[in-house]
Amino acid sequence: MIDFCHRLQLDRIRDGDRVDLVADEAECAAVAQRLGLLSLDRLEAHAALSRDGQQIRARGRIKASLAQACVATGEPVTQHVDEPFDLTFAPAPSAADEEEVELDSGDLDVIFHDGAAIDLGGAIGDTLALALDPYPRSANAEAALRDAGVMTEEEASPFAALAALKGKLSGDSAP
Repeated sequence: MIDFCHRLQLDRIRDGDRVDLVADEAECAAVAQRLGLLSLDRLEAHAALSRDGQQIRARGRIKASLAQACVATGEPVTQHVDEPFDLTFAPAPSAADEEEVELDSGDLDVIFHDGAAIDLGGAIGDTLALALDPYPRSANAEAALRDAGVMTEEEASPFAALAALKGKLSGDSAP
């Protein structure tokens, strides 16, 4: 199932074209399911396209309103995404090219296309995935973690262990 597919035919893309994509309710639900979100209330992208032969560049902004599950409690954590993006769509390397290809940091946002069309919507969905908080926490997360016996970073640090050891050596019962 393709959740937010918006294929743009290469032969119809002109340098300077502007594209506005707004996900409908079904597309939001499909993207939310694919990304493991509790909800996705809004997903839109606005892009300016530039063209250099078969290479298409899309620059713009992605905006979304969503809820993720807290990593500690499972409670909804709302997030608003408003991120710029700069994507390059390039022809897929031919199967005849069996050489190893070196990628540099400038190649990280390159999406290969089939020579007929680009899927801007699919790339926007992937861009949203990268913009998500990998460890969303609700207001109750710290208490839930503490109740489960999980130490804070400060309590688990080597300095905390040294302070506890120093307290034991000096005869103190508390660090």
